[in-house]
Amino acid sequence: MQITLGPALYHWQPERWRDFYFRIADEAPIDTVVVGEAVCSKRMPFKQDDIPAVVERLEAGGKRVLHASLILVSLPRERRQTRELMQAAEVEVEINDLTCLASLRERAFAVGPFVNVYNEATAGFLAARGATRICLPPELPLPAVAAIAAAVPQIAVEVFAFGKVPLAISARCYHARAHKLTKDNCRFVCERDPDGMPVKTLDGAGFLSVNGVQTLSDSCASLLCDLPALGRAGVASLRLSPQSCDMVAVARLFREVIDERIAPADAERRLGEIYPDVPFSNGFLHGAPGHIRWEASGALR
Repeated sequence: MQITLGPALYHWQPERWRDFYFRIADEAPIDTVVVGEAVCSKRMPFKQDDIPAVVERLEAGGKRVLHASLILVSLPRERRQTRELMQAAEVEVEINDLTCLASLRERAFAVGPFVNVYNEATAGFLAARGATRICLPPELPLPAVAAIAAAVPQIAVEVFAFGKVPLAISARCYHARAHKLTKDNCRFVCERDPDGMPVKTLDGAGFLSVNGVQTLSDSCASLLCDLPALGRAGVASLRLSPQSCDMVAVARLFREVIDERIAPADAERRLGEIYPDVPFSNGFLHGAPGHIRWEASGALR
């Protein structure tokens, strides 16, 4: 079982973004890394100058590099940028919006977790169009994951195994609205929340996280204790989504569990030390509400 690092979904300062990937390249036991801006096209200029150096460093570190498309393509500028990315012969792409298919021209591609691949027929359709790997949406339960993996054995099926769960994307910017700004004059206030802006209920309980135009979970998904079941289900790769914690240490924990050098329960206890004060969840995989923590014994927490 391999490990994939998804794109950094948050708006980090350019130096932090660049240095994060440099360290991943040099130290993390990760097989594939997805780079680029997937959430908001206004953030792209902050990354563009550093992407060539990041890709070179990752490839020198033995990582396969995929370039992510936007999750929601709507503006003429975004359509042009997406078309140019899909037609760039020198890069491997991961599509996050089905509008990308029109520009791929028979090329092989990967599919990100933001495309609604909910059944075997959809996976088969994408495989016929050239998909070589699919990261399934994080809300799928384990039986559905197993059924899709069995239906498309020629494709590497991946699951979202760590990170705040992406739930929705919008043309509106919640971050700007919360600060009484417009989307066109947002002043990039999302940079103030490098792990997402917490949204609480009226009772003060954690509810969601906001990342510009994106809605994420309040809890952090962790499938460490589910890795044996995922292996039996035919999952080929695990996706880790970058959070504001030591992602090299997180990747090492997942690698140790995959290699059976540490018990999953022990690894999850250590994960709580790496990413403290954040609730962990795996409810979706067990057919339960996503924020639920499902114990190996079958108990809810």
